[in-house]
Amino acid sequence: MKSFRIIFMGTPDFAVPALKALHASRHEVQAVLTQPDRPKGRGRKLAPPPVKVAAQQMGYDVQQYGCIHETECLSFMQGKTPDLFVVIAFGRLLKPHHFCIPADGVINVHASLLPRYRGPAPIQWALINGDQETGVTTMNMAEELDAGDILLQARTPIKADDTAATLHDRMAELGASLLIETLDQLAENRIQPVKQDPALVTFAPLLAKKDGQIRWNKPTAAIDAFIRGMTPWPGAFTFLGDLRLKIFKVRPAILPEPAPPGTILPGFSKEIRVATGDGALSILEIQSASGRRMATADFLKGTAIIPGSRLE
Repeated sequence: MKSFRIIFMGTPDFAVPALKALHASRHEVQAVLTQPDRPKGRGRKLAPPPVKVAAQQMGYDVQQYGCIHETECLSFMQGKTPDLFVVIAFGRLLKPHHFCIPADGVINVHASLLPRYRGPAPIQWALINGDQETGVTTMNMAEELDAGDILLQARTPIKADDTAATLHDRMAELGASLLIETLDQLAENRIQPVKQDPALVTFAPLLAKKDGQIRWNKPTAAIDAFIRGMTPWPGAFTFLGDLRLKIFKVRPAILPEPAPPGTILPGFSKEIRVATGDGALSILEIQSASGRRMATADFLKGTAIIPGSRLE
């Protein structure tokens, strides 16, 4: 059976399981391209991306070009004479001068069931929108973002307690398996690419910190889904006056009497119960701006929350 010579391009944790799967497969990883080291943490010391760390542990040639369009980078790629580029969360846009280098094209793994959720935040938006199912797609990469012909897809249910973190990890492993299955089927000419239906295209735009503010007038289920989709990044938050509170985990609760959305309900000494657009929810895990993540009962030992006050 044919094996492919591959240049792997990826940067964050999501791409690491796929690189490990390639390492264990019969296919040859010729080199790994990833983004440059970036300042990280309070000390702002340079830290390598997760793909670089994993690739070096496996003994691969790692390249970190500031610009992948420069002659030096293109010459390096051409010199490897690869069969395929495999691109997973690389964070750089490829252009026609890249697509013409590998003999058999460019394969991308995307964390959604395309054509749904094109863009950089498909995992978060699947949760925020309350989807019951999501998945990963392998495709022939095109210059237009996430618009290439679909090769294979794998599905996974979204669990009631999934966060963006838990779903990310499960889909990263799912994507790794799907990548190897895709390569093996391509080697045997058993895949017929399928064009994406333009009428079914939706987008998953990048999220910023400001997007995490909770809207308490939304239904309880929608708020729960929003918080899970925002955890751990960019984080769901609310304000109690000038106090910024980060919310990590909630559960539906009984609304004992009508109250405007965002109102902290009386009668619950060890929990923060809040009115929503159609009921109430209880905040289970919380963090103040200067504190750490903790159970609400522990948080209330050091912070007074007055019933009847409003979260915004």
